[in-house]
Amino acid sequence: MDAPTSPRSSLVTLFIGIAAMVTLLTWWVGWALPLVLFAIILMVMGHEFGHFITAKRAGMKVTDFFVGFGPVLWSTTIGETRYGVRAILAGGYVKVPGMSWNDSIDPAEESRTYRSASYPRKVLFASAGSLMHVVMALLLAWAALTFVGQPSANHVGILSFTTWDGHATNAAQMAGLHRGDRIVSVDGHPVTDYNWLTQEIHSHAGRTLTLLVQRQGHELTLHATPLDGRTIKSHGSFLASGASARGYLGITLVDQTVAKSWYAAVPGSFTLVGSTVATAAHAMVHVFSPGQFASLFHQVASPAAATNVKNQLNRPESIVGVVRIAVQSTRAGPGTLLLILMAVNIFVGILNMLPMLPLDGGYVAIATYERLRSRRGLNYHANVNRLLPFAYAFMSVLLVLFASTLYLDIAHPIANPFH
Repeated sequence: MDAPTSPRSSLVTLFIGIAAMVTLLTWWVGWALPLVLFAIILMVMGHEFGHFITAKRAGMKVTDFFVGFGPVLWSTTIGETRYGVRAILAGGYVKVPGMSWNDSIDPAEESRTYRSASYPRKVLFASAGSLMHVVMALLLAWAALTFVGQPSANHVGILSFTTWDGHATNAAQMAGLHRGDRIVSVDGHPVTDYNWLTQEIHSHAGRTLTLLVQRQGHELTLHATPLDGRTIKSHGSFLASGASARGYLGITLVDQTVAKSWYAAVPGSFTLVGSTVATAAHAMVHVFSPGQFASLFHQVASPAAATNVKNQLNRPESIVGVVRIAVQSTRAGPGTLLLILMAVNIFVGILNMLPMLPLDGGYVAIATYERLRSRRGLNYHANVNRLLPFAYAFMSVLLVLFASTLYLDIAHPIANPFH
């Protein structure tokens, strides 16, 4: 008879299997997909850790802490909790006895159940997953601002040059400007934003401008003379028309990315997350609107509608679409990837707090309802079974949303926005 496999040896086997899978994926499709999948698994673990730590701190008994669903790949028991990994890495769960008044619990364990906890502890436990998503979003936003930065309106630089018909070089290239240069000032006046600089160039046709330029940490002075756009063609068309001269250098401007100090990024990360929360909340209302479901059904039935750019811009995405966009964002740099992962955390956190079972917000709603119905010396117990029809209806809506977006993301994926 074979000896039972020890938790340590099975854990080693699991790590070897994961390492082999990551190596295979990296060899097959590159490093971006394994990185994004790893980040999403970390989000799942962070969500569940929020539930786990708040339950432990509240004195509740945690019997299971698992990442994934389905067959168990590895597990071990430490103290009273079983930790493990399951085959389908599409979520996770923390199990605390007594999530319903219908659960049969040993009287000796009753005091450590969820249902016996105080109202604040119930709410904190149920909300902890979404709170962890907010914490992770703040950390990602801080990392993006500190290590990468964000576009700054007063850091205007050259993105590219415009080709002029009949000219080997345009006015900017003749002046010695390079792609990536930051234009600090014009004739001694500091550049305040993109529009101001554009207006200065347009209003100085035929007149030389003195430009203070920052290039790779060094400043240099260049002299450029905008040419009248009425005399310059690009791809067969004049750059300007009309009675007045309009100056052009032949550059495309962009707000350059500027990194913040670690302490300045703290309030900036709160501002960024706050604005994203507001956007996500508005988008969540749109996702569950009848008009959105009608649009999804139309796109599922019509390939022409599914590939329409306007429809794609307003279409919610499944996990397949989110992973694809995150992988594609790596071409735009680490800052874009960090901000996308930040937004994913916020959307998942808000979705989990919708006041419907089986989401975390459903348990918050039930606990709040019980608290409002309770009187001194008499605790009200809600009958969760009465809510099951509503929970099934909500799950049906989620299933339709998941199935339709998954089909569209596979059959008609959204065009890569990072080309």
